[in-house]
Formats: sequence, structure tokens, C-alpha cells
Amino acid sequence: MLSYRHAFHAGNHADVLKHAVETLIIEQLKSKEKPFCYLDTHAGGGCYDLSGEWPQKKAEYLDGIARLWPERQHWPELAAYWDVIATLNESELRFYPGSPEIARHLLREQDKLMLMELHNQEIEILRRHMGSDSRSAIHHRDGFEGLLGILPPTPRRGLVLMDPPYELKEDYQRVLQTLKKAMQKWSTGIYALWYPILGKDADRSRSMLELFKYAGFPSVLVAELEVAAQPDEWGMNGSGMLILNAPWQLDGQLTTLLPRLCTQLAQSNEARWRLEWLAKPE
Repeated sequence: MLSYRHAFHAGNHADVLKHAVETLIIEQLKSKEKPFCYLDTHAGGGCYDLSGEWPQKKAEYLDGIARLWPERQHWPELAAYWDVIATLNESELRFYPGSPEIARHLLREQDKLMLMELHNQEIEILRRHMGSDSRSAIHHRDGFEGLLGILPPTPRRGLVLMDPPYELKEDYQRVLQTLKKAMQKWSTGIYALWYPILGKDADRSRSMLELFKYAGFPSVLVAELEVAAQPDEWGMNGSGMLILNAPWQLDGQLTTLLPRLCTQLAQSNEARWRLEWLAKPE
């Protein structure tokens, strides 16, 4: 099943959380001169026109990045994130970067990008956006299988961002199985997994996190943002980032950032955030 297109949701509250975490981790990796790699298992198209037909269908960005962009001077901790968005927009907010575009702007000459996308149309859009960058290797393949085929990468420092669409309920098991195998191949990499928090009848995030808690990973940090009460049936009221091998001080940065994001992006007085170590390194 390949019906999912991220353009429908570009710039929403889940993107803000995902890309804020991505940016903080990349900036940590850049604190050392040694090169590193960025691997994106479900890269999508790379960049999105918010005035386009698909983003305008639900205009989810209005309750996401559009709330933060006018106040960006008050969020210095996300300066690198704002810089990427500013390079795409002259004045008003029209274009929003996906995770590979954010990485492309933030990485240095010595760093590498490895991008995977299976959707036939998305891969062509991704190639148009990113294909001219000599640091990028773009793979038209399943991200779960592709990640295990690429690891361990060169250079041996880096970040894997995993952002599957979760169209299939099997994806929740597949992310766990893939990350177990990935850690066996590359135990020192940083892995950041995005997941949705859905209506109570559809949500599988709680059971997935329980499996991760007892899977034997040495370091598992969870950051969640819910902008409204969890509905009984369908709908996404929040999302989370699960980070394996979280870099030093990331938990402290998120302790400060998450409550501010929760206040700014809340859609009801039942909005909430959560930061928890499911497995804390010694």
C-alpha cells in the first residue's frame, strides 16, 4: 500500500516535533569536526509548497509551523531550524522543508546524506530536489530493507531518521524488528523514530513503546507532544519521537523545549507533553 503522501500533512504539529528533534541532533553531531552521515528511510519529496493543492486540503500547517514562524525570534534554541525555513522563503511562509531538505541545509561538505523512498512519484520529486547535491545518495527502495542493506555506513558517525507512514499495522512491529537488526550492524548510530498518537480505537503507540521498553536497547528516550485530547475513534492528536542512543544533553534540551511547544501548538486545554527514558544508559 503506497497511498500515503506527506504533502497533506506538511508543516503540522507532528512535523514541528520531528524536525525540531532532527535539528537538535544534527547540531550536536556538528559540534565535532569528524564527518557524519544522515540516513532517511522514508524521505518523501523533500520539500513542500504549502500553497499547493494537497497541503491546502486540510491546511494542517496553520496549527503547526504557521503558529511558530512569526514568533521565531523567541525560540533561539531552534535557530538552525528557522535558518533552513528562511532559505526557502523570501517573506511570507510558503515552502516547508521535509526532513531530507533540513539535513541537506545543515550538513557540511564532509558529511553524507543517504535517502530512501519507495513511492514512485515521491522518489522523482525527491530526485529533482536533492539529486544535484554531490553529498546525496538517493535510493528507490523500501526503507526498512534499505536501511539494513546500507549499514554500517561510511562515515561511522551519524543519524538515522525513520518516519514510516504506518499505513499497515505491521509497520509497528517492523520498526522494532528493523531497529534491533540495525543496532546489531551499527551499535553506535543515533536512531530517531517518529510515530503517531491516534484515536483510542486505532492507536498502537502504547503497545509499541512497551515492546521497545523490554527489547534490550541500552538507551531509549521518548519525547511526545499531544495538542488535544485523544479522540475515541480516528484522528491524530499527537506524535512522538523515540531516540536510540540519544546524544548527550538532548534530554535537557527537550525538557525546556517540549512545554513551550505544547503551549504554542495546543488546540485544547488537554494538550500535554511527555519526556521519558524507557531505558537510560549508565
